[in-house]
Amino acid sequence: MPSGLFYGITTNPILAERAGLFYPNINWSSKMAIADKLNVKEFHVQVPSCDETAISFAKQRKDDAENFNLKFVLKVPLTKEGLRLVPEMKRMGLSILMTACYHSKQYIIADAIEAEYIAPYYGRMEESGLDAFQHLCEMKDFASYSTNGCKILVASIRSVEQMITLAARGHAYFTLAPHIAEELIKNELTIKAVGEFDEAASKVEI
Repeated sequence: MPSGLFYGITTNPILAERAGLFYPNINWSSKMAIADKLNVKEFHVQVPSCDETAISFAKQRKDDAENFNLKFVLKVPLTKEGLRLVPEMKRMGLSILMTACYHSKQYIIADAIEAEYIAPYYGRMEESGLDAFQHLCEMKDFASYSTNGCKILVASIRSVEQMITLAARGHAYFTLAPHIAEELIKNELTIKAVGEFDEAASKVEI
């Protein structure tokens, strides 16, 4: 994060569980403090449920984030129950990301309610037998005509090749697992070339 290559951090209950965290017990303020020290620009937190407790959760996280320089974005699932929560959250001044997107039509919904982001699950879409690339192309077309500017944050990326294919079609926002980030940065030929530079630079003139 301090390198400036990555812009933000995203969370959800599944990612938290994989990290050994129990979602209801997470000290979000301490996590935001770590993120702030790492120069994180945006910190995305998913609501734990789509009932009325989500509103109090949103308010608490908004209060937590006010102590730091990062921007807090609330993630809400693209369900009827989730959509009903958005107006109150918008009145609180929160930035909203509509998550768990599996179809291009859901962009129309997210854009209509003026969500800042929508997160299509690209890898999961492919694994479910959907034509994920076609859906993402349609969403990109929708976005080009949007007056509200809902951004497509592509999630569930399984490989750098998937990211390259989508970036070549104009997609600019991605969430990456750490191993994908490592794959994005690493190139064996670059490493070999740098080794040759180092060897040449270390030679002693006779």
